[in-house]
Amino acid sequence: MTVVPDRSHFEAAYQGRAPWDIDSAQPALIEVADDVTGSILDAGCGTGENALFLAARGHKVTGIDYLDEPIRRAKQKAAARNLQATFLVMDALALKDLPETFDSIVDCGLFHCFDDDARRRYVAGLATVLKPGGRLWLLCFSTDEPGTLGPRRISQRELHAAFAEGFAVESIEPTRFNVRADMPELAFSPGGPKAWLAVIARK
Repeated sequence: MTVVPDRSHFEAAYQGRAPWDIDSAQPALIEVADDVTGSILDAGCGTGENALFLAARGHKVTGIDYLDEPIRRAKQKAAARNLQATFLVMDALALKDLPETFDSIVDCGLFHCFDDDARRRYVAGLATVLKPGGRLWLLCFSTDEPGTLGPRRISQRELHAAFAEGFAVESIEPTRFNVRADMPELAFSPGGPKAWLAVIARK
């Protein structure tokens, strides 16, 4: 099984500028950045805005994405901004193959792409690369977002169930995703799609 149910959708999105490619880090991540510590893995990093934001704050950051094009763009951005970050083309369901572990992991929009089987495999992989006591910062679409446009909606109950073994869900707070303002066809809630920001600790 691939990292997401429909790879072609993401390949097509990155032929241009993807709807979630907002040329900055997600505001929900910016708000908690002071609490994101140590070495960081950005899982599903896309073109690297969240990873580069964290690298600019002095963190050692590795970003992974399973598509070549967003990683190519992320590397270009890092060079243009004179920032040090590692970007790898890698399937997030193969995290056990990463040769290092991290103090923190950021997931801004990857978890909600998975079906149930891939979700379990992903969480198992997270357990291999997040240090004991480290934290996962997970931003996903919320069941409060109406309609079916975009990714799968996630409930608080599903988050607790997914991380019931080997993790502790410390908090789940309502927030928003930012998407491109120049795409009126993205008929999400005013102010951006409703989301959860979950903070999950590795036991």
